[in-house]
Amino acid sequence: MRDAFSNTLVRLALADPKVLLLTGDHGYALFDEFRKRCPDQYINAGIAEQNMVGMAAGLARVGFRPFVYGLAAFVPIRTVEQIKLDIAHDDLPVVLLGDGAGFVYSHLGTSHQSTEDIACTRAIPGLQVLSPADRYEMTACMEYAYATKGPVYLRMGKSDRGDVHAGPIDITQGNLLQVREGRPGCVAFVATGSMVKTAVQVADTHFAEASVWSVPSIKPVNAAGIARICSNSAAVVTMEEHTTAGGLGSLVAEIAAEQAPVRMLRIGVPDRFSEHCGTYEYLLCEHGLDAVAVQTKVQAFLNTMLSR
Repeated sequence: MRDAFSNTLVRLALADPKVLLLTGDHGYALFDEFRKRCPDQYINAGIAEQNMVGMAAGLARVGFRPFVYGLAAFVPIRTVEQIKLDIAHDDLPVVLLGDGAGFVYSHLGTSHQSTEDIACTRAIPGLQVLSPADRYEMTACMEYAYATKGPVYLRMGKSDRGDVHAGPIDITQGNLLQVREGRPGCVAFVATGSMVKTAVQVADTHFAEASVWSVPSIKPVNAAGIARICSNSAAVVTMEEHTTAGGLGSLVAEIAAEQAPVRMLRIGVPDRFSEHCGTYEYLLCEHGLDAVAVQTKVQAFLNTMLSR
């Protein structure tokens, strides 16, 4: 997925000299090709993320198309005020790229883990929020972000979970993407980012009648599409590598409450910090986001429904 991101960024920059890449002293190997082919469009702003966002706002005002890259713990979390006031308030065409969302930077601890970025950015007026699940969604999200004439936050999670699509896809109008067919009237899994692959794996091995939907566009989102899924399903399970407060699960619950009430289970990061550092796989297990824990939670939820 990181290759798809880098390749698309290079392609956009070669086609449009107004495309600029700003980085906060991160992503050196990732941007080797960009620096080689577009050296005059690359700016290393150093470890000064707030200043970098302000710089991007100024560049956007004079006609450039800045792509601002940083770890998700810093862009957007450290820079929420600058994003809100410098960029979103004036509807500037800046693309914010938060790499390593969730638990990717597992060994570096809470300071480098970002499990609240969707909640923070979704609440900023006018700021679109994208969360691709694989290389095809990443390419589509990058192209969509470039074509959008306003501010966009693109969340980049774990890069090596594997494909969930067989080929290129379209994310216009905030549509949900069905990645696994299920039986109408059964449970629907609605996931975003890295958890889409887990949702498919759990459905394939334990819940054959479940449908699986990917949500690459958190904001805007096709509310009518979510309402249809809720109306056509016995229950909905949301999955995200993000806190359960304010993320995808909250978004689906808000729409369901207003348009199509349904029994829901929200699977995400619980309301606590990580107790230990460790591998990415370890932290998924600690927070109950590995495939085994997800399957257990879904089964318990469905058992409770059947016993009522």
